[in-house]
Amino acid sequence: MVDFVNRTEELSRLHTLYESDEAELAVIYGRRRLGKTALVKQSLEGYDDAIVHQAKQKTGALQLRQFIETASESYPGVTRIREDWEDVLGYLAEQDAIIVLDEFPYLVEQNESLPSVLQAMFDHELDDSAATVVLVGSSISMMEEAALLGNSPLYGRSSLKLDIRQLPFDAAMAFFDDAFTAEEQVLTWSVFGGVPYYLEEVSPDATLGENVRRTILSRHGTLHDEPDYVLRMELTEPTRYFSILEAIAGGSTSRNEIAGTTGIDYNQLSKYLDRLSRLRLVAQHVPITERKERSKRSRYRIRDPFVRFWFRFVYGTGTEYDELDDAYEVLVEPELADFASRSFEDLCCSALRTLYPNQTITETGQWWYDEHEIDVVGLTAGETLIAGECKFQRSPLGYDAFSKLQGHVDELRWSPDGGERDEHYALFSRSGFKPSVEEAAAERDDLRLFTVDEVVEAMVE
Repeated sequence: MVDFVNRTEELSRLHTLYESDEAELAVIYGRRRLGKTALVKQSLEGYDDAIVHQAKQKTGALQLRQFIETASESYPGVTRIREDWEDVLGYLAEQDAIIVLDEFPYLVEQNESLPSVLQAMFDHELDDSAATVVLVGSSISMMEEAALLGNSPLYGRSSLKLDIRQLPFDAAMAFFDDAFTAEEQVLTWSVFGGVPYYLEEVSPDATLGENVRRTILSRHGTLHDEPDYVLRMELTEPTRYFSILEAIAGGSTSRNEIAGTTGIDYNQLSKYLDRLSRLRLVAQHVPITERKERSKRSRYRIRDPFVRFWFRFVYGTGTEYDELDDAYEVLVEPELADFASRSFEDLCCSALRTLYPNQTITETGQWWYDEHEIDVVGLTAGETLIAGECKFQRSPLGYDAFSKLQGHVDELRWSPDGGERDEHYALFSRSGFKPSVEEAAAERDDLRLFTVDEVVEAMVE
């Protein structure tokens, strides 16, 4: 295990703020478990007089008193200041302090004027200060209301906004120090994703099944109720949102399908999907050749692999898993290859630029139209179109997959500036390729074959 990985750009930008000669405001937000606090603490190594206050759900008076106690360790004079947020923060700003208010929404819950106090400070009182104020929050909606949206008191005052999201594949796999094979890495990623807290619960000395049983399927597992806890922090009436996430995880990805599965009126879906999108829980996808604002073929996907796994296999199961001798073997493992195939497709898309270094790939994604679908598409700055088929199954990929891919590509409408396109094909397979496919690849310049090992290697370079 490693204590801290990735976030290099975020650390650099925070250091730039700390070293600034002017007063600076940073807003760091993102849902729970993504490592926001760890990022801030890492950024403050060497800044011994920084004030890092972890807010809790307490009364406003107690919150302020505990903040003063924390601040007094570096700035003893603060104890002589009147116990008022405006006076206390003003005094610390005069000392050019670095002030971190972690879980800022808890403070706002008890003192709604606090964002306005900070606004007034940055607007009128900090001309001669080099202080840095860092606001950290896990409630995206409350951080939006306080600092991010156009009508929020602190809108336009921040020098830095960091929207913290899950780690990319290569950083997530750094938690395990090469303990897993490439195939095991893809499967682990498809279940646990890139959230640091979840990755810390995975033992590199155990199998995937053992990790899933211990952390997720067991009623006493550390991650058994995790999405339920995280989502209820943001959603005051979660029932419909949970139903939508369950429907998407189960394969209902278009608006019509989601409406049909959940029973929610089609015209009402927008507000729920928009809310889930703002909370970084779902993402709207369209065919790579179309634009979101115009496409009528949108599909919705759950962004976090772990949340997707939980809604596919855990949500609503009750005591079902407790009644089986091995719930993982009976209910999860038979469907795991199909479940992981979506993550494998995304990894193949991400690896495309490394796998085709001689092509200037401008965009990667998927494409679909009626019954036609292409797992991996790369559009280039030249005349080349790259199209790929992914199979995360236990049997070798056969020639029929290549034939189907060619048929789908015939329906894809894309050309380089109106000219003739040059089509290249890529096949990605978990379990190798049948001789007929290998023979075709040996005879053709426009067909390449990639194994899981090659995809993972391209991702971690």
